[in-house]
Amino acid sequence: MTHDEDYVQAMLRLQAYKFELRPDGQQERDMCRFAGSCRFVFNRALALQKELYEQSEEKLGYAGLCKRLTGWRNSLDIPWLADAPVHPLQQALKDLERAYSNFFAKRAAFPRFKKKFQNSSFRYPDPKQIKLDQANSRIRLPKLGWIRYRNSRSAPGQLSNVTVSQSCGKWFISIQTRREVDQPVPQGGAIGIDMGITRFARLSDGQFYDPLDSFGRHQVRLCEAQRAMSRKTKFSNNWKKAKARIQKIHSRISTARRDYLHKTSTTISKNHVMVCIEDLQVSNMSRSAAGGVDKPGKNLQAKSGLNKSILDQGWFELRRQLDYKLAWNGGHLVAVWPRNTSRTCPECKRCIRRQPQDTSAVQVCGMRL
Repeated sequence: MTHDEDYVQAMLRLQAYKFELRPDGQQERDMCRFAGSCRFVFNRALALQKELYEQSEEKLGYAGLCKRLTGWRNSLDIPWLADAPVHPLQQALKDLERAYSNFFAKRAAFPRFKKKFQNSSFRYPDPKQIKLDQANSRIRLPKLGWIRYRNSRSAPGQLSNVTVSQSCGKWFISIQTRREVDQPVPQGGAIGIDMGITRFARLSDGQFYDPLDSFGRHQVRLCEAQRAMSRKTKFSNNWKKAKARIQKIHSRISTARRDYLHKTSTTISKNHVMVCIEDLQVSNMSRSAAGGVDKPGKNLQAKSGLNKSILDQGWFELRRQLDYKLAWNGGHLVAVWPRNTSRTCPECKRCIRRQPQDTSAVQVCGMRL
């Protein structure tokens, strides 16, 4: 086999590995300051872009914003901004530029200002400034030093970038690597997936996955914790303890849901070469039915419960995971128009648009729709 054939069979894979950090007190305070500095730069750049738009001037690009960032770091009004590493601050400007591009391409809404205690993260894009010691479960970051992390698995490949984020009172690190892997050989056949509430995913071969209902299992405890927090004085020590309890419950809900979705998507992607899934607009399906003053909505309680169940399933996250996992295994994902997909028989193509009074009439080709 020639070198060219080896190159054709190899493919580049970008993969991120997320670990929980174990910083000391000073490192945790520094990470909070760095995340706040990135949030400040993002909000100030967004305010500047809005001001230029109101003055009918052309918005600044990434290079122009970086020049403004240099002036902000040298300003006497905000001297603390110079204490943060410059690359994460530049990445905040790059995120703003990407948000503008997505808005003008009609892929997302207009960028919004970031709030405190939300979106606390920053990114190191230069791998030359990062040292990863997997044998000793530690990583060295600029202006933070060596930080230990919970090394649950290895991160093979060449280091690309690192993102530090805070979630539910804990700090995490996402290490993205790149490596050459062999071209996978696809296995299995084609399958269709019908998403639902009673049954999370029904495959066209008759197999189905029951819903995890992660939020429903913890809803009672979450309501009790939220009521207890509402009785506390805001920003008091007891209020902070109650908030930490709520964050812990939310963390369990999201972790269980994410684990279930990863296991389901991995099983489907490894056993099928092509997966057809409904192109569902989850944001539209879970939109509130409250309406307005002139035209109030109907059945608000039922619609609210339906929206909660839809969002608890994680349909879009399953589709996102299937997209890249199928590509890793040599398969591909096909999104189909969802109209009448749940009421059409795959054998005879008969579509039952209305629920018949005679339940025996629903039986078509030996399959129950």
